[in-house]
Amino acid sequence: MLYPLGIQKFEKARNAGCVYIDKTEMIYKMVSEGCYYFLGRPRRFGKSLLVSTLEAYFSGKKDLFEHLAIYDMETKWEKYPVLHLDFAGENYQQPDALEKKLNKFLKKYEAEYDIPYEDDTLSGRFETIIQKASEKTGKQVVILVDEYDKPILDLYGHKDIEENNRNMLKAFYGVMKSQDEYIRFGFLTGVTKLGKVSVFSDLNNVTDISLTDDYATICGVTEEELHNVFDTEVEAMAQKGKMTKEECYAKLAKQYDGYHFGKDVTGVYNPYSLLRALSDKDFGDYWFDTGTPTFLVKILREQGSKIPDLSTVKAAFRSLSKIETYKTDIIPLLYQSGYLTIKKVTKNGTATLGYPNIEVARGFTESLAPFYVGMSRENAEFYVGAFADDLEDGDIDMFMKRMKAFFDAGDYRVVGDKEVYFQNTFKTICRLLGFVCQAESITGDGRCDLVVQTLGNIVIVEFKYNGSADEALNQINDKDYAKPFALDKRKLYKIGANFSPETRSISEWKIEER
Repeated sequence: MLYPLGIQKFEKARNAGCVYIDKTEMIYKMVSEGCYYFLGRPRRFGKSLLVSTLEAYFSGKKDLFEHLAIYDMETKWEKYPVLHLDFAGENYQQPDALEKKLNKFLKKYEAEYDIPYEDDTLSGRFETIIQKASEKTGKQVVILVDEYDKPILDLYGHKDIEENNRNMLKAFYGVMKSQDEYIRFGFLTGVTKLGKVSVFSDLNNVTDISLTDDYATICGVTEEELHNVFDTEVEAMAQKGKMTKEECYAKLAKQYDGYHFGKDVTGVYNPYSLLRALSDKDFGDYWFDTGTPTFLVKILREQGSKIPDLSTVKAAFRSLSKIETYKTDIIPLLYQSGYLTIKKVTKNGTATLGYPNIEVARGFTESLAPFYVGMSRENAEFYVGAFADDLEDGDIDMFMKRMKAFFDAGDYRVVGDKEVYFQNTFKTICRLLGFVCQAESITGDGRCDLVVQTLGNIVIVEFKYNGSADEALNQINDKDYAKPFALDKRKLYKIGANFSPETRSISEWKIEER
């Protein structure tokens, strides 16, 4: 099977015979029911391929869509003049970078439609191109803009250039509203809808489908699509990894699935990570290998706040499509960037969010947590990879040794003189690793301090402050905290640990294995 890795052009992917997850039924619905749309998705989620698919459709390239849903749904296959502006792949930190990019875009279509250059503003030239392209072809124009927000997001902290770019783009995009009679369709993608402080204040006739249930799976791969399209590849991956196909599906889900872009919708896999895993037949952290968004790192550095427990947080559902409040609330931005996802939404509009999967949880710790806690990225990678491997491999004693080393490090000393402060720090580290983690787990005879679950192991932990490891371990056994897992086939480990008020660290621990 040929994977479209690194291919963002629909025509190239189809002509090369690459696998293509058919989203064209949703595309047909979109182009049939509306005129202007915005879609926000994290990086590496297939936005550019979606834009390219729209370009091929509006260019009337019917043959490229053979065997896809839209092939028979569309009966006219008309060709429209398409203006495609892609802001990716540029560095906008030079004062004139955006102007050069827009000028290059305008010159391309002025030449294509034989429009004489006029010494006018950028927005004025854009307006002329829309009018002339429509008049010369006898068709309304289609405008596709990919990564529309990059010239602004890249400039966080460069206020003068950012404000200049913001004003330039407001005027430029505003043309789409004033030239509505000449426009058949407009589509913009990006990470976030910048809202009232930015371009959407002028371009206010755009429908934001970022959190719309009907289009929740337009980017990404659903569980059903994975089984229907990639079953043979998953089987091959399982054989290489010496596991059953069912185990491979389960691990793929824990590693790359779990993104939700609506209130009560089907989840999707990160398409880039999933395809890389199937291609390599290995479970890598592919999304994070492509880098961390610069603007997000800068915001986290500026905030300098303590790391929140991101395994479960709450936010107003309607706030998730905007970032105006990032100085006081980082959660919407982390959602839009792909580090958090929607777990559920209540009837009153409160969304519960958490890490989508293990790849994101581990990657957050390696790439972003250092900016909260002052740890170097190199040390973060060492700690995270080692912690996760210890738990997955069942090397619980080594896990505790690393945990003690973490507490022993002066920069991470816990402030507080109660067991709960140490317990919460221990719990947060485990959650950052991406494992199922429940604090104060209720059993038939009390509350266990912490239960951590991996694919193959269950770890029950009881803490004591200025006590003993024996005391903690005896409590696990006396109150039978392992009872809920009596029928679970995974290995089960019991840890009794004691925190010392003198050393501010773990003083001892004891382990029992079932």
